[in-house]
Amino acid sequence: QVQLVESGGGLVQPGGSLRLACAASGFTFGYYTMGWYRQAPGKERELVAAISSGGGSTTYLDSVKGRFTISRDNAKNQVYLQMNSLKPEDTAMYYCNYGQWASINSGSSDANVLGSWGQGTQVTVSA
Repeated sequence: QVQLVESGGGLVQPGGSLRLACAASGFTFGYYTMGWYRQAPGKERELVAAISSGGGSTTYLDSVKGRFTISRDNAKNQVYLQMNSLKPEDTAMYYCNYGQWASINSGSSDANVLGSWGQGTQVTVSA
């Protein structure tokens, strides 16, 4: 049974930092691309960052480039999102999921990922 459990969210002031973590189980973690997604109220889900199975390739949403860093630890079956210089517009529920590199990077719908969506972790950036 696939499980994706996100953690690390919280309330932070603009300019602050958070590190999100996603613990994965139930599939061969090291075989798949991992992605971090976010969804704000009233908005569509968007891919924030993706990392290839071996960690050698990454992609980022333009608005987070230079501020967010995705990484993974295949020995621990975990993927991380280090978020620096946070802005109010980063406020959203953040989720992780997995799939093939091409599919992950071609969209954010259910059809682009292989797992079900977890409970997510809320990130709120506010003064």
